[in-house]
Amino acid sequence: MRDQIKTIGNLIDKQSTAFLSSVDADGFPNTKAMLAPRLREGIRVFYLTSNTSSMRAAQYRQNPKACLYFCDRRFFRGVMLLGTVKVLTDAAAKELIWREGDTMYYPQGVTDPDYCVLRFTAHQGRYYSNFKSEDFSI
Repeated sequence: MRDQIKTIGNLIDKQSTAFLSSVDADGFPNTKAMLAPRLREGIRVFYLTSNTSSMRAAQYRQNPKACLYFCDRRFFRGVMLLGTVKVLTDAAAKELIWREGDTMYYPQGVTDPDYCVLRFTAHQGRYYSNFKSEDFSI
């Protein structure tokens, strides 16, 4: 499993886009392409930027179930992580992943009330490579 975690981590780190899914009020999945996570703790916890006012943040407040997917198109590999999202608006979380240039999205800076952090915590996953899939627990 240790080699698999390293392989999955390397796949994730090389992607500029992540696909994050939420569940809407009618129980249907909603998937959105997002900028890659700003920070990850192994393959369990990921931090992404978002807008506090976004539809996605509202959906996670109502139902925290989520799916985070990374795809390596070059080698046709991917990893799907199932877990939950917590919408963080505290100063420590916002400062943790703030980057120079983020004022392009959040003009008021790190304290912008429309800037929030989505913390995704994975519970299980499915890795696809070489025409086969493998489920794993985290």
